[in-house]
Amino acid sequence: MHIPTCQTSDLELVHFQPALEEANRPNDRYDVDKWLYVPNFYSEYRYILGTRGVKPLICVGINPSTAAPDDLDNTLKSVERIALHNGYDSFLMFNVYAQRATNPDDMEQEYNQALHEENLEAFDYALSLDRAGSPAVWAAWGTIIEKRPYLPQCVQDMIEVGVRRNAQWFSAGKCSKKGHPHHPLYLRKDSPLDPFDIRGYLDQVLPVSAR
Repeated sequence: MHIPTCQTSDLELVHFQPALEEANRPNDRYDVDKWLYVPNFYSEYRYILGTRGVKPLICVGINPSTAAPDDLDNTLKSVERIALHNGYDSFLMFNVYAQRATNPDDMEQEYNQALHEENLEAFDYALSLDRAGSPAVWAAWGTIIEKRPYLPQCVQDMIEVGVRRNAQWFSAGKCSKKGHPHHPLYLRKDSPLDPFDIRGYLDQVLPVSAR
């Protein structure tokens, strides 16, 4: 379990770019040729966790929990299986909000703009790793997006980053009654990816006043 020890605004954040540089350096904790882990140490937030390849599937959840290189939780094990089944050679786990909290109810009530901006920079980098120039993004946050009012707005910012990178959005499994994309945990390993209308979805869940 990870229960946040403080508000992320109380932390001195490690910016994404220097954290990425450090994550690309060899260390004695895990194989950096296999894993991309930013920051490369356990902390109150995480930008990216995944495997390296030339055709990654970028899975987007709500917020990170305890997973780390060589120590994936059941959700990320499912993500990796589905990525490989759908023809991708790697996966990258990204999140709408970077604060670690095993129980989303423990996420901070007010979002940290500085953390969000670093997270967007991480998302842009993840998108850039697809060498074909059309990165695949799997929306996989489930109904948890309803936990905090700032989460749909964070997704809106991600959409704009994705437009610049020609991102293609997908979902897997049946969407909820409100249209939320299915969470990966209980999906079959042979679940196909289906095109997902991310803008149409966001129009349903984000109040007009917030757009």
